[in-house]
Amino acid sequence: MEGFDWYGNVILPLFVFASRVGDVSLGTLRIILTARGKRSLAPLLGFFEVLIWIVVVSQLITHARTPFAFLGYAAGFALGNFLGIYIEEWFAIGYVIVRVILQQDGERLFSALKREGFGVTVFDGQGTRGPVKLIFTVVRRRDLRKVLSIIRTVSPSAFFSVEDIRAAHAGVFPKDQ
Repeated sequence: MEGFDWYGNVILPLFVFASRVGDVSLGTLRIILTARGKRSLAPLLGFFEVLIWIVVVSQLITHARTPFAFLGYAAGFALGNFLGIYIEEWFAIGYVIVRVILQQDGERLFSALKREGFGVTVFDGQGTRGPVKLIFTVVRRRDLRKVLSIIRTVSPSAFFSVEDIRAAHAGVFPKDQ
Protein backbone atom coordinates (compact mmCIF):
# COMPACT_ATOMS: atom_id res chain seq x y z
CA MET A 1 0.00 0.00 0.00
CA GLU A 2 1.49 3.21 -1.16
CA GLY A 3 1.18 6.12 1.24
CA PHE A 4 0.20 3.95 4.20
CA ASP A 5 1.75 5.29 7.41
CA TRP A 6 3.18 2.11 8.93
CA TYR A 7 4.81 3.93 11.80
CA GLY A 8 1.72 5.93 12.82
CA ASN A 9 -0.87 3.20 12.25
CA VAL A 10 0.97 0.04 13.30
CA ILE A 11 4.42 0.45 14.83
CA LEU A 12 3.66 3.37 17.16
CA PRO A 13 0.40 1.88 18.52
CA LEU A 14 2.14 -1.45 19.19
CA PHE A 15 5.11 0.29 20.78
CA VAL A 16 2.80 2.39 22.97
CA PHE A 17 0.74 -0.66 23.93
CA ALA A 18 3.76 -2.80 24.88
CA SER A 19 5.44 0.06 26.73
CA ARG A 20 2.31 0.86 28.74
CA VAL A 21 1.92 -2.80 29.66
CA GLY A 22 5.49 -2.66 30.97
CA ASP A 23 5.35 0.62 32.87
CA VAL A 24 1.91 0.04 34.40
CA SER A 25 2.91 -3.49 35.46
CA LEU A 26 5.97 -2.00 37.17
CA GLY A 27 3.82 0.67 38.81
CA THR A 28 1.30 -1.88 40.07
CA LEU A 29 4.10 -4.03 41.47
CA ARG A 30 5.69 -0.96 43.07
CA ILE A 31 2.48 0.00 44.85
CA ILE A 32 1.75 -3.55 46.04
CA LEU A 33 5.30 -4.11 47.30
CA THR A 34 5.29 -0.76 49.09
CA ALA A 35 2.01 -1.64 50.79
CA ARG A 36 3.52 -4.96 51.90
CA GLY A 37 6.47 -3.19 53.47
CA LYS A 38 8.98 -4.14 50.74
CA ARG A 39 10.13 -0.58 50.14
CA SER A 40 13.71 -1.21 49.03
CA LEU A 41 12.69 -2.23 45.51
CA ALA A 42 10.11 0.54 45.00
CA PRO A 43 12.49 3.33 43.94
CA LEU A 44 14.12 1.15 41.28
CA LEU A 45 10.75 0.07 39.88
CA GLY A 46 9.57 3.69 39.99
CA PHE A 47 12.62 4.86 38.04
CA PHE A 48 11.98 2.47 35.15
CA GLU A 49 8.23 3.04 35.29
CA VAL A 50 8.64 6.80 34.81
CA LEU A 51 11.41 6.43 32.24
CA ILE A 52 9.19 4.23 30.06
CA TRP A 53 6.24 6.60 30.55
CA ILE A 54 8.26 9.66 29.46
CA VAL A 55 9.49 7.91 26.31
CA VAL A 56 5.95 6.79 25.41
CA VAL A 57 4.36 10.20 25.99
CA SER A 58 7.07 11.94 23.98
CA GLN A 59 6.44 9.56 21.06
CA LEU A 60 2.69 10.15 21.31
CA ILE A 61 3.05 13.92 21.32
CA THR A 62 5.54 13.88 18.45
CA HIS A 63 4.11 11.20 16.15
CA ALA A 64 0.48 10.31 16.93
CA ARG A 65 -1.71 11.21 13.97
CA THR A 66 -4.36 8.52 14.30
CA PRO A 67 -6.45 7.28 17.24
CA PHE A 68 -4.73 3.86 17.15
CA ALA A 69 -1.82 5.02 19.31
CA PHE A 70 -4.25 6.37 21.92
CA LEU A 71 -6.18 3.11 21.90
CA GLY A 72 -2.86 1.30 22.38
CA TYR A 73 -2.14 3.58 25.34
CA ALA A 74 -5.47 2.77 27.02
CA ALA A 75 -5.30 -0.95 26.26
CA GLY A 76 -1.73 -1.14 27.54
CA PHE A 77 -2.77 0.57 30.76
CA ALA A 78 -5.60 -1.94 31.31
CA LEU A 79 -3.46 -5.00 30.57
CA GLY A 80 -0.57 -3.59 32.62
CA ASN A 81 -2.77 -3.43 35.72
CA PHE A 82 -3.88 -7.01 35.23
CA LEU A 83 -0.35 -8.29 34.59
CA GLY A 84 1.14 -6.37 37.52
CA ILE A 85 -1.32 -8.00 39.91
CA TYR A 86 -0.79 -11.41 38.32
CA ILE A 87 3.00 -11.14 38.55
CA GLU A 88 2.82 -10.13 42.22
CA GLU A 89 0.53 -13.07 42.99
CA TRP A 90 2.91 -15.40 41.15
CA PHE A 91 5.87 -14.21 43.26
CA ALA A 92 3.66 -14.51 46.41
CA ILE A 93 5.81 -12.14 48.45
CA GLY A 94 5.04 -11.66 52.12
CA TYR A 95 2.85 -13.23 54.76
CA VAL A 96 -0.83 -13.71 55.48
CA ILE A 97 -2.76 -14.62 58.57
CA VAL A 98 -5.37 -17.34 58.26
CA ARG A 99 -8.14 -17.35 60.86
CA VAL A 100 -10.37 -20.40 61.08
CA ILE A 101 -13.51 -20.76 63.20
CA LEU A 102 -14.90 -24.27 63.62
CA GLN A 103 -17.69 -25.89 65.59
CA GLN A 104 -16.10 -29.30 65.08
CA ASP A 105 -12.83 -30.83 63.85
CA GLY A 106 -10.77 -28.11 65.57
CA GLU A 107 -8.27 -30.49 67.09
CA ARG A 108 -7.95 -32.46 63.83
CA LEU A 109 -7.26 -29.29 61.86
CA PHE A 110 -4.81 -28.05 64.48
CA SER A 111 -2.93 -31.37 64.28
CA ALA A 112 -2.97 -31.47 60.47
CA LEU A 113 -1.51 -27.96 60.13
CA LYS A 114 1.07 -28.64 62.84
CA ARG A 115 2.07 -31.93 61.18
CA GLU A 116 2.80 -30.00 57.95
CA GLY A 117 5.14 -27.67 59.85
CA PHE A 118 2.90 -24.61 60.19
CA GLY A 119 2.87 -22.62 63.39
CA VAL A 120 -0.65 -22.84 64.79
CA THR A 121 -2.42 -21.26 67.75
CA VAL A 122 -5.81 -22.50 68.93
CA PHE A 123 -8.32 -20.89 71.31
CA ASP A 124 -11.66 -21.94 72.70
CA GLY A 125 -14.41 -19.47 71.91
CA GLN A 126 -18.11 -18.89 71.91
CA GLY A 127 -19.97 -18.32 68.65
CA THR A 128 -23.58 -17.55 67.82
CA ARG A 129 -24.37 -21.27 67.66
CA GLY A 130 -22.32 -22.39 70.63
CA PRO A 131 -18.72 -23.36 71.44
CA VAL A 132 -16.09 -22.98 68.70
CA LYS A 133 -12.37 -23.42 68.16
CA LEU A 134 -10.45 -20.44 66.76
CA ILE A 135 -7.31 -21.38 64.90
CA PHE A 136 -4.72 -18.82 63.80
CA THR A 137 -1.71 -19.38 61.59
CA VAL A 138 0.67 -16.92 59.93
CA VAL A 139 2.01 -18.35 56.68
CA ARG A 140 4.11 -17.27 53.75
CA ARG A 141 1.85 -16.30 50.86
CA ARG A 142 3.44 -19.01 48.74
CA ASP A 143 2.15 -21.58 51.28
CA LEU A 144 -1.42 -20.25 51.37
CA ARG A 145 -2.83 -22.71 48.82
CA LYS A 146 -1.48 -25.63 50.81
CA VAL A 147 -3.00 -24.32 54.05
CA LEU A 148 -6.38 -23.73 52.41
CA SER A 149 -6.26 -27.22 50.92
CA ILE A 150 -5.65 -28.70 54.39
CA ILE A 151 -8.54 -26.67 55.84
CA ARG A 152 -10.93 -27.74 53.07
CA THR A 153 -9.88 -31.39 53.38
CA VAL A 154 -10.10 -31.66 57.16
CA SER A 155 -13.11 -29.42 57.71
CA PRO A 156 -14.91 -28.43 54.50
CA SER A 157 -17.56 -26.40 56.36
CA ALA A 158 -15.05 -24.31 58.34
CA PHE A 159 -15.30 -20.53 58.23
CA PHE A 160 -11.96 -18.93 57.46
CA SER A 161 -10.58 -15.54 56.54
CA VAL A 162 -7.24 -14.54 55.06
CA GLU A 163 -5.58 -11.14 55.52
CA ASP A 164 -2.29 -9.70 54.34
CA ILE A 165 0.14 -8.70 57.04
CA ARG A 166 3.12 -6.43 56.61
CA ALA A 167 5.66 -8.41 58.56
CA ALA A 168 6.17 -11.48 60.71
CA HIS A 169 8.93 -12.02 63.21
CA ALA A 170 10.03 -15.38 64.58
CA GLY A 171 7.25 -17.97 64.48
CA VAL A 172 7.11 -21.45 63.06
CA PHE A 173 7.18 -21.94 59.31
CA PRO A 174 7.62 -25.13 57.26
CA LYS A 175 11.14 -25.82 56.14
CA ASP A 176 11.69 -25.27 52.41
CA GLN A 177 11.94 -28.57 50.59
